[in-house]
Amino acid sequence: MTSTLIRALQNEVFEPNEERLITCCHVSKNLKKKKTSYLCLVSTSSLPYSVSIVQVKQTDKQVLKKKRSWELAELKCVDGYNDSYDTHEFDLHLDKIYRWVASNPKERHAFIHNLWKQVSRHILKDKPTFKNVPNNWITEDAMTPENKYVASPLLALENDLTEDFQAITDKEQEDLKKLISGCEFAISNAEGFMEVLSRDLSLLDGENVQCVLASEEQVESLMEQLELAINEADKLEDQLDAYDEILCHVRDTMEKMEKKNSMISVVNTNNQKLMHDLENVITKLDLCPEYQKTLEDADFSTREGLGAVVKAAEALKVAMNTNIDKALLQMCAIQEQRKKFERYKEKFSRSLSRQLNNLFIHYGNHNGETERSSDGLFLPQHNGVHKELYAYTELMHWMKAMDKKMYESLKEVYTSSLGKLYDRDLRGLFNAAREKIEANGNVSTPTTLIGLDRDQWTLETSTQDRQRYDKVLEKVLTQLEPVFMQEQQFCVKFFQLDVISPTSKNTQTTLDGAEFQEIEIILPTKKAEKQLDEDVKNMMSNLFSCLKTELDLLIDHIKKQDSFYCMYVLVRLNQHVMSAQSSFLSNTFASQLIEVKRSVDQFMQQQIDSIKECRMAKKHKCGILPYVSNLEVFAVNADCLLKSDRKADLEKWYIRLLDTMLEYISVHAADHKTPPQVVKMENYHYLYSLLSQLKISVLDTQRKEAKQKYNEALHSYVTLYFGRPLEKLNTFFEGVQARVASGVKASEVSYQLAYSKQELRKVINQYPGSTVKKGLESLYRKVEKHLSEEGNLLQVVWRAMQEEFIQQYKTLEDLIQQCYPGSMINLEFTIEDILTFFSDIARSH
Repeated sequence: MTSTLIRALQNEVFEPNEERLITCCHVSKNLKKKKTSYLCLVSTSSLPYSVSIVQVKQTDKQVLKKKRSWELAELKCVDGYNDSYDTHEFDLHLDKIYRWVASNPKERHAFIHNLWKQVSRHILKDKPTFKNVPNNWITEDAMTPENKYVASPLLALENDLTEDFQAITDKEQEDLKKLISGCEFAISNAEGFMEVLSRDLSLLDGENVQCVLASEEQVESLMEQLELAINEADKLEDQLDAYDEILCHVRDTMEKMEKKNSMISVVNTNNQKLMHDLENVITKLDLCPEYQKTLEDADFSTREGLGAVVKAAEALKVAMNTNIDKALLQMCAIQEQRKKFERYKEKFSRSLSRQLNNLFIHYGNHNGETERSSDGLFLPQHNGVHKELYAYTELMHWMKAMDKKMYESLKEVYTSSLGKLYDRDLRGLFNAAREKIEANGNVSTPTTLIGLDRDQWTLETSTQDRQRYDKVLEKVLTQLEPVFMQEQQFCVKFFQLDVISPTSKNTQTTLDGAEFQEIEIILPTKKAEKQLDEDVKNMMSNLFSCLKTELDLLIDHIKKQDSFYCMYVLVRLNQHVMSAQSSFLSNTFASQLIEVKRSVDQFMQQQIDSIKECRMAKKHKCGILPYVSNLEVFAVNADCLLKSDRKADLEKWYIRLLDTMLEYISVHAADHKTPPQVVKMENYHYLYSLLSQLKISVLDTQRKEAKQKYNEALHSYVTLYFGRPLEKLNTFFEGVQARVASGVKASEVSYQLAYSKQELRKVINQYPGSTVKKGLESLYRKVEKHLSEEGNLLQVVWRAMQEEFIQQYKTLEDLIQQCYPGSMINLEFTIEDILTFFSDIARSH
């Protein structure tokens, strides 16, 4: 590597960072020989010296730039592949293995040797290994002139430059400039410049020799001083060795003391932990004498005594539920203390149970606080009972946690005693409600089927009666809500029904020799909520066991008075299911609501069945079918349900009901001697009018269908019974139309003998105005005989027949004008005559 490149590396890359280049090797990566770089060994210029390995690359703009660097201490291994001098490859094990290929063996030799020298000088422990390199490369004389690899002056100069090179300072640079400027001919006359330099060098050598000779005495003196210094250094070294022995003894002593201190620390820690555990056990398993006395002689008669009992019971609970390490439970003292607590618990539990049992039985005869209402419908509330028992809430919670069996027994006594109280109150309320409804001696459900004639209905409840039934039911349901809500809130709080007991079936308590502990089994959230709801439901069911029975009896009582009972009962129950704050009461109402909903479905199905099974009276005229005429009354009675939140239930049945009517009107029309067109026309018209009046939006499709069927029936009736009053005239022109259809021109038909003008006049003469009017009078009497007064369609049908006659008249007139043009032949009556005939006939009847 040239000295120019070495100086460039020093000046451009390392000198700005106050670093000195030690050696450098031109390398490339293995298998990537086109990408070359310079691997440099660099040292800092100032103390403390730090050596690093730096990779320098030359950019496309010929600028030298550091790529990466490693501290010398990061070097783990140098692998030269083999002992041959001519090898180019070598590896450096740093953060990973870097495989390099040197440009020539000399640079590889110089770099590895200088790397070994710096490692030997700066790394004292954990030195990197040098393998697969010649041994003389990693010794101090590896670069001496005697070495065959550095014998040439060029290599020596190269090594000298690479190892000892140091850039000149600014002052040296200035002196060099002055020297050159003093010899202006240095560039043009090199030989003259060299002679000047040789002469100056001789002068300097002479001065140096004289200076050395003059300083001989000083050198001798210096040597003597150095001898003295060496002696003093030997003495100092002996003294340091003595100190070192002393320090080794001190170190051994300190190590022993450190071990002893560590053991003392462990002992102290163990003693502290033991003291803490003992204090913890003593503190938690201690029950003061005052509490012991209070538990033995519990006073529940006064407020102060009750407060003291609560504190003592809580202290006992805390002491018994203390979490103590299993190992400590083996101690006899702890076992004895736990057994003592167990005796206190059993005695206090019996006393508390006796007190609460007496209170529950006593309050089973409570009369309630609610004042009687004017109508006699009231349900007494028992806030006074709850208020008195609330003082024992914490003790009941204690009982649940400490004595589950006694707790369950007290719950049974409470539900039994208070259940009798609520049975009495509920029966009184529902008996009064049934009296208000007034049975009137009915023993069976009244019949109100839409398919029966009105005179076959067994009972038709008045609007006032139905309002009274609804009012009584609403009052009863309203009276239930506050009582149930208060009782449920009390039971949940007093009996702690919203908390799973730590000593319930989900825990296991053992007292076997040294072990006494509670093992709690955590339930999943949903399962826990289900269990809590079930506890509340069971207790409320026991307290109000007769509620469902009494509610069923009341609804059955209303059912005996009114066949439409299910409509407004469904509305009322639905309202109270949504408003009831008591979960038990709302569930009870919901269950009853389902049953009433089934009654509604059954009632509506009976209506549909009655339409299908409708039997018409054997009378001259059919008229309006029963289920069509009864629909209006049915809709009025069902209006309460249609205007409620449950209207969707009725709307669904309304659609089925009307679809059945539309279907069976045609079926029943064929079973009567009245022309079926009349039966369908009158009933579809009546049904359409009624639906238009009721304005039930969900029945718009059925209303449109009824109108369509009415129009079809009307057209069918008019076509069938009006027929063709001018029969012979119509038959004549049918022959005319047949000739035209066969190819005869319309204007030439009159030339046919059978259809001549004379024949036409003969036929027309058979239908004078008086004859036509007489035929229309006969037709009116027939129509009047068919139609019923209920249908009220006589004038409608008569007008439709008038329009049909006018249409036939116009058709005949058009045929005359087409086939007999200019003949001056006309019918003997006009359209005005027809209008007069129809009007006169209608007025006369």
